[in-house]
Amino acid sequence: MDFEMHDTAEMAAFRKEVKETFEHIIPKELVVSPYDEDVTLEQEAIRRKIGLELGSRGWLRPMWPKQYGGGGLNIDQAIVIEQEIDKYEISNPPYSDSGAGLGGPAIMVWANEEQKQTFLPKMATGEWASWQLLTEPHGGSDLASTKTTAIKDGDEYVLNGTKTFVGSTDTAPDWLWTITMTDPQGPRHQNLSWFVIPAELPGIVIQPIDLLNGGGGHKCSVFFEDVRVPAFNLIGGENNGWKVASTHLELEHGGGGTVRGNRQVERFLDYIKDASFDGQSIASDPDVRDLLADVMAEEDISRLFGIRNFWMSNSKKKMSYEGSQSSYFRKMGGLRKSRLMQGAIGYYAIMSDKQLAPANGWVDSFMKTSIISVHPGGTQDIQRVIMARRMGIGRTVQEAAGQLPD
Repeated sequence: MDFEMHDTAEMAAFRKEVKETFEHIIPKELVVSPYDEDVTLEQEAIRRKIGLELGSRGWLRPMWPKQYGGGGLNIDQAIVIEQEIDKYEISNPPYSDSGAGLGGPAIMVWANEEQKQTFLPKMATGEWASWQLLTEPHGGSDLASTKTTAIKDGDEYVLNGTKTFVGSTDTAPDWLWTITMTDPQGPRHQNLSWFVIPAELPGIVIQPIDLLNGGGGHKCSVFFEDVRVPAFNLIGGENNGWKVASTHLELEHGGGGTVRGNRQVERFLDYIKDASFDGQSIASDPDVRDLLADVMAEEDISRLFGIRNFWMSNSKKKMSYEGSQSSYFRKMGGLRKSRLMQGAIGYYAIMSDKQLAPANGWVDSFMKTSIISVHPGGTQDIQRVIMARRMGIGRTVQEAAGQLPD
């Protein structure tokens, strides 16, 4: 059975247009090495410019409705854009924007029309970059335990608290969105509210956090001290924030799927094909070939899970545990692939020397990233709990998947 995607005539024609456009607007200097995992401010400015160009064409959020700034394109066109921009090893959008792809759909599902018209078009066209603020220092993946409060005062809510492990660069976002506690005495999951927040409001402080994966890579902590947010920026109604969050959490947990591969694994496989030890090709060793077969199998299963979920979500198929299944396999598969890579080339796999490191340092980067990636977007334990609840294990009522845009 052929699980691969093949271009229709219409896709091939559109791919030609996309390729020619990307060749014209995306410079080669945007490539980032594993020793400098944050982009520079100059690169970020270039990325924002590219984002604006893509947004003007409707390619930044290709499947968002046109009335909200998107392209109104079909799934085949969205696949082409995603595949072609992936060849440049940048995301869509290409600039620091950890929030619009998740927060935008939540706004689309739960906001009123005036809020949609206010927030979505500038997200879709690249005028605004947004960050999602979910994790707190005490709670990790337990988002419902948030201690950041939003207390209503007239036509405003006053926010106090801390969010951490957010963002990714030194460039400040334009907007933030977050889940807060609006009823300290209310029952769990029924005491939360979801807000969109201008990042320049008084009382907001953003500080960087260094990460394990080396280079200049870091996340940030965001502190709120008596930050006054207009009541208009409350999405979905007071104390209804958990339902709003169910939309972006479904996407973050893998429900939206992906058509991308794993560039770091591809680099490792290319390295093994060309590298030699004591005059003998590493890939010619039978034991190494067995390990490589396992790496390739792990990667292909993960890739196919992503493609399946991409098709299901965009075809409006009813979804259950598929998102968390894909996320869980990817997280655990990253650790398994790390062990297999190290089994193939030994401790060279964790060498970060710029001259000697395999695959120009990308193998070492994968070793570190595979550990870090177990946590973001819900830990492996969170994914297992979600799968169990979606299958009706341990509860009398089977949990439904989060609502996605129509």
